[in-house]
Amino acid sequence: MQHILDELARRRAQAKLGGGERRIAAQHAKGKLTARERIDLLLDEGSFEEFDMFVEHRAHEFGMADQKVPGDGVVTGWGTINGRTVYVFSKDFTVFGGSLSGAHAAKIVKVQRMAAKVGAPVIGLFDAGGARIQEGVDSLAGYADIFMENVLSSGVIPQISVIMGPCAGGDVYSPAMTDFIFMVKDTSYMYVTGPDVVKTVTNETVTHEDLGGARVHAQKSGVADGAFENDLEALVQVRRLVDFLPSSNREEAPSRESFDDPSREEPSLDTLVPANPNKPYDMKELILKIVDEADFFEISSEYAKNIITGFARIDGETVGVVANQPQVLAGVLDIDASRKAARFVRFCDAFSIPILTLVDVPGFMPGTKQEYGGLIKHGAKLLFAYAEATVPKVTLITRKAYGGAYDVMSSKHLRGDINYAWPTAEIAVMGAKGAVEIIFRADAKNPEALAQREAEYKAQFANPFVAASRGYIDDVIMPHGTRRRIARAFKSLRTKELSNPWKKHDNIPL
Repeated sequence: MQHILDELARRRAQAKLGGGERRIAAQHAKGKLTARERIDLLLDEGSFEEFDMFVEHRAHEFGMADQKVPGDGVVTGWGTINGRTVYVFSKDFTVFGGSLSGAHAAKIVKVQRMAAKVGAPVIGLFDAGGARIQEGVDSLAGYADIFMENVLSSGVIPQISVIMGPCAGGDVYSPAMTDFIFMVKDTSYMYVTGPDVVKTVTNETVTHEDLGGARVHAQKSGVADGAFENDLEALVQVRRLVDFLPSSNREEAPSRESFDDPSREEPSLDTLVPANPNKPYDMKELILKIVDEADFFEISSEYAKNIITGFARIDGETVGVVANQPQVLAGVLDIDASRKAARFVRFCDAFSIPILTLVDVPGFMPGTKQEYGGLIKHGAKLLFAYAEATVPKVTLITRKAYGGAYDVMSSKHLRGDINYAWPTAEIAVMGAKGAVEIIFRADAKNPEALAQREAEYKAQFANPFVAASRGYIDDVIMPHGTRRRIARAFKSLRTKELSNPWKKHDNIPL
């Protein structure tokens, strides 16, 4: 019996070495952790249960029959994050460059299906060179099998992708269909076609980093939801994110005992909004002062900065936060901001996470660039997302809420449940100056008359009371009491029930 146990131990040790000590050293030399080291950091200590440690590829062509490594370039299994079950796969760059074979794909599909079956998040750690060319169509079939599971699990379990090395070709589409993508600066990149192909086809010369690095996708394309300094920081932040999320659409997000009094007043908020209506302020200051313990996990912080999205807790319960940022482009809604916020709202609704919307928006971005880029369709995505959402929705207008942007930002007309405004709120079709110049064109050559008309318009509309008199605003509240009112609003909505008409699925304006 002992010789059998010794053989098992030997095989396990061999499998855990992946591509061997030399390749592990090369991985470390690049500033990257190995697949197993990443799992150890991501999961609770000692919680990882591995699947398919001894699986090998089944290819024979091109000398592959003599090149078999247990595990075949991906480590799969399950474990816990702060005691809650998650499933994980981690691509091993030390084995065939992490390339995907039929057997490799089958291992990933197995954990995807298990995660969906038991209702637990699935986290993919990517560090791979794409399809294994020696396997041909089998590797392509493997990708499609993975993609299919991504689609079936969408809205059922949270899916998180962490790009920790190369991710190219077919590898990029699985992360693209997951809920969140995080990248590591300087060591990770994503693109459909690499620099060599780009050079051949378009004659552009571009580096890996400039084509698909973490900064490109976190700041310009919006593909990545965050970029972190190294493997350790990325994995720690994934653990933090998972703490805010439910395990599946059948469960509620976890509650956390908070020592931050939900009735806490914040006098500094009474002076947050400047007297000058054109002067910016930091909406993040408001967020941090009203959520539990100033703990806010921002999503896509470097992309479309004119809108803020992220997770926080109020009275111990997870909420999704969407907020205009007056510090950037005056908080205007443009193509990127609309797409970013719409996707976030739909994620929250899919997983029954209540939504807090903080509004200071002067309208939609004008200009040919926006119109040619399809602002109408992209802006409609955000409108559609808010309108179809059935989760509790609490809205606070702090200052400007102009034009169609007022409607879009979780207004009462889109089934906002409780809509508040500060006394500084201005709810109107447009700003006073622009409105007066249109309404009173005849006085265009009379500055004094225009100034008087502008003052009249401000007195009539530059306040929240007209909307409140129509019932479109439920109450005008004091800024210092914002946390208490919002906490009570969400508490009152915990038993909310609302459903949309039966449909196979909607047809959001993509």
